[in-house]
Amino acid sequence: MLGQRVITALVLLAVLLPALFAPSATPFIALSLLFIAAAAWEWARLNGVAGAGALATGALCAALCLGLWALGAVERPLPGLWLAAALAWVLGGAWVLGRGVAGWARVPAALRWALGLALLSVAWLAMAQARRIGVNFLLSAMVLVWVADVFAYFAGRALGGRLTGGNKLAPTISPGKSWEGVWGGMLGVLALAVLWLWLDRTQPPGAASIYTRLHQAGPALLVAGVLFLCAMSVVGDLFESLVKRSAGMKDSSQLLPGHGGVLDRIDALLPTLPLAMLLASWSAGGGA
Repeated sequence: MLGQRVITALVLLAVLLPALFAPSATPFIALSLLFIAAAAWEWARLNGVAGAGALATGALCAALCLGLWALGAVERPLPGLWLAAALAWVLGGAWVLGRGVAGWARVPAALRWALGLALLSVAWLAMAQARRIGVNFLLSAMVLVWVADVFAYFAGRALGGRLTGGNKLAPTISPGKSWEGVWGGMLGVLALAVLWLWLDRTQPPGAASIYTRLHQAGPALLVAGVLFLCAMSVVGDLFESLVKRSAGMKDSSQLLPGHGGVLDRIDALLPTLPLAMLLASWSAGGGA
């Protein structure tokens, strides 16, 4: 199993890194479109659409993203869209998670299907715009999610339940997650922000990271923004866990041997990337 995970990770890196660091943003944007289409196929299967219907869902998601690209949405400032996405994730996330697995099953299937297409398309658009801003900006948002996950894992293993009397974060959705893990993740991303600010200052001028952009608007916005992104990455993770539990599936698919599916890898990015674009637009006075 470990060997399979390593091989899959190496193959992904061999494909993703050349596209990510290409002089033009186009290769990465095109490649990310393929991954988001695969995630849409997985989403359909998790919500009762199988076979040709799931394949059509993936194709439709790809067509939607291509249409947005062709219409110039990748190059255009979209602060209103990012604000709408933020409200949808904060309010909608609270509503869905509050009602639990049983509540999700009661949402009409057509609405669940359409919601997935919308969330995935907006996340892809945010990823595309972030890459156009610069590799440093995109990586700073993505690494935040990974660092939050790693620190949450180790904090949860070391302290899980000890500070909260055994109270779990969301026991019916993801029993392994603890409040201590969330707090550990928040400490991790704050440390990451400080480190990245230092790295930005020691590197040649280029596209500023999300941390430098927030810090330029004030230390308070930096701290609040980083903690907000960390919290919403947890919401994205819990949301996918809820959907999988409702479908009775452990992984979204087996497209990535040893790692599960594409959704399993990007679930926390779905809210985080649009929200990073929103914060960047605020810190830049509406320009992102």
